[in-house]
Amino acid sequence: MSNEISATEVVDRESFIRFLGSLRKQFENNPGIWENTKLGDFLEALEMYTEDVQGYYNNVYPGINADIPSWRIFADILKGASMYE
Repeated sequence: MSNEISATEVVDRESFIRFLGSLRKQFENNPGIWENTKLGDFLEALEMYTEDVQGYYNNVYPGINADIPSWRIFADILKGASMYE
């Protein structure tokens, strides 16, 4: 069984912690799939993706409102920032 957890499975603090561990392991084991491997680039992408995340939800998960914070939204933003250009 895989240790990986997707952002869609993040529903509480405990699953968010598991998600963070999975995200860290992904970066350590395969940094080449990350668009933003430097902290400054990642933080910039985090800012930009947080601004744009509602558009993602409107297209993929129309029932989610990014203005209502949740553990899943935090996870989606972190995952999105890893690949946001």
